[in-house]
Amino acid sequence: MAEAYVYILGNKGGMLYVGVTSDLQRRMYQHKTKATPGYASKLGINRLLYYETFNHIVDAIAAEKQIKGWLRSKKLDLIRQHNPEFQDLSSDWFESSS
Repeated sequence: MAEAYVYILGNKGGMLYVGVTSDLQRRMYQHKTKATPGYASKLGINRLLYYETFNHIVDAIAAEKQIKGWLRSKKLDLIRQHNPEFQDLSSDWFESSS
């Protein structure tokens, strides 16, 4: 089982956020409920568009730094390769509150 993840989130307006975590499901719950104040929660960036698993957190952190340094177009290309429809990959992870 993977110990770390690098992920890319987006919002309906097309903004992107790159992050790293050791527990993707817990982190996505935090993003979706805006539990942690900051850039992503302020702008409603909570749609999981891409993630990659790593055995070690240091590898995930290195990948996060690399992806953050990319141009937006390259980040979008990475998402398109794995998720061409830009679906929220975590859309069915939690019960709906409505």
